[in-house]
Amino acid sequence: MVRVMVVDDHPMWRDAVERDLQAAGHDVVAVASNGREAMARFPASAPQVVVLDLQLPDHSGVQVTSMMLEHDPTARVLILSASGEQADVLEAIKAGATGYLVKSASSAELIDAVTRVADGDTVFTPGLAGLVLGEFRRIADGPADDPRDQLTERETEILKMVATGMSYKQIAARLVLSHRTVQNHVQNTLRKLQMNNRVQLTRWAIEHGLDEGPA
Repeated sequence: MVRVMVVDDHPMWRDAVERDLQAAGHDVVAVASNGREAMARFPASAPQVVVLDLQLPDHSGVQVTSMMLEHDPTARVLILSASGEQADVLEAIKAGATGYLVKSASSAELIDAVTRVADGDTVFTPGLAGLVLGEFRRIADGPADDPRDQLTERETEILKMVATGMSYKQIAARLVLSHRTVQNHVQNTLRKLQMNNRVQLTRWAIEHGLDEGPA
């Protein structure tokens, strides 16, 4: 069971998402119709995952994402938006969102995404993942230095797999490791690179070319 907050200014859509998540066994700890309500309810409800619309009547979803992660860097934000525009997707990911689904996604896809995001995976509507990876490669300026020297061979190996979008479960199966061991390696890598979440780690790995070639 995942603790979830749902933020959307359309009552029918918000209620439908809440019902679907509850029916799947998740705990919807808070709902909000705008950014102000979301930020007021976020600290006390302490959700693991926030399902967040981009288009809100006061603050944008990008602004809300930044504010939430500033308050609690361990929270996961899953954008659920009508927009699949490249600029919207990239801004959300840069702000720290862990996943991005368009509202044409099925209920099953949303429930699966919430579970995976809570587990630390990055999740995108099919077709958006390649867009994001390609754009980050294009805009990468290249590293000023090479902090990869801090990483062990195993940490680097797992980081390459993370950069290609593999889930912890897939990485564990590939390397014949436990799920917990893979998570521990990723947490060590985050600490060494002074990052807060897998989205930042994936972006850094792509910018350093670790998503290219065999892991």
